[in-house]
Amino acid sequence: MVTLRPIGAADAEDLWIGVSDPEGRQQTGGGDGRTREEIAEWAAGAAELEGRYDWAMCTDGGLMVGAIALEDVDPASRRAEIRLLTNPGHRGRGYGREAIMLVLTFAFVGPDGAGLGLHRVGLEVLSINPRAAALYQSLGFVVEGRIRESYLDSGRYYDAILMGVLEDEYAVASAGWR
Repeated sequence: MVTLRPIGAADAEDLWIGVSDPEGRQQTGGGDGRTREEIAEWAAGAAELEGRYDWAMCTDGGLMVGAIALEDVDPASRRAEIRLLTNPGHRGRGYGREAIMLVLTFAFVGPDGAGLGLHRVGLEVLSINPRAAALYQSLGFVVEGRIRESYLDSGRYYDAILMGVLEDEYAVASAGWR
């Protein structure tokens, strides 16, 4: 249903749609306030950034429906963080689920399988976004902690829920994906 390809300059407009969407900004912590021009510049150089992998999530027909990243990749500690952005009009259709499964497979499958061979992949999800937290748990992520009142939106603070999945947990979870 979804394929991943490296982010490139041509993806700037679709990325802008995602990062400027009010619902998406609220559910992911408000974004970083970059301008359309800064997003375009970032997209043009994303494939060359060290310590991270950024992909466009595309339908089989080639339509970009969001972006997913494996960032803060630390080969020495064998860990990384995952981030997901699904564009408006495409949420709740399974694209994010499938993209996460593809990225986790890349992250955990060792050198023989052309992946990274990581031990841990983590993320933060806001308490205001229980649907995303449930998705992550269904894919093997475990709640590891909470950072209280760490995101401010419209005058209200929200907690960040820390989640992670280890390589052995991935092996068990991924067996159920088939």
